[in-house]
Amino acid sequence: MQKERTLVLIKPDGIFRNLIGKILGRFEDAGLKIIAMKMVWIDEDFGKKHYRDDIAERYGKEIRDGLVGYLKEGPVVAFVLEGVDAIKVTRKLVGSTYPNESLPGTIRGDFTHISKDYANTHKLNVRNLVHASGNKEDAEIEIPLWFKEGEMHSYKTVHDIICFDGL
Repeated sequence: MQKERTLVLIKPDGIFRNLIGKILGRFEDAGLKIIAMKMVWIDEDFGKKHYRDDIAERYGKEIRDGLVGYLKEGPVVAFVLEGVDAIKVTRKLVGSTYPNESLPGTIRGDFTHISKDYANTHKLNVRNLVHASGNKEDAEIEIPLWFKEGEMHSYKTVHDIICFDGL
């Protein structure tokens, strides 16, 4: 068992559609612990720090600029989850980056459906409700960008007692 942390963002479309509670509930239902949370409205510079230069290198500047623009469309709820294999569990709960490829039962599979082909054809952003750190390296870069250490909190849940303290 590996206890780890990951960053999740509920993007503006999740906020506009009043899905904050439903999305947060998915993570809590799975036993992940929210150790930091805030609502922010980011600017261009911060968006480019989040969607780093390596995104532009991998997918092109136009894609990165679109992602930054999408994140700036409205407020974002940012939170840090902690738990056993939190990154892998979170990615599974979120579903595929492309909602039409996400399985039912995932956040993206249940609440949105746009395909990358449709979005690209119509020059739209793929509105997929959430961002979740892709791997441990991303989480280690993203969490300190969004949160100071003093903004994260330690407390025990029933899952901590079962997994780490034993009953």
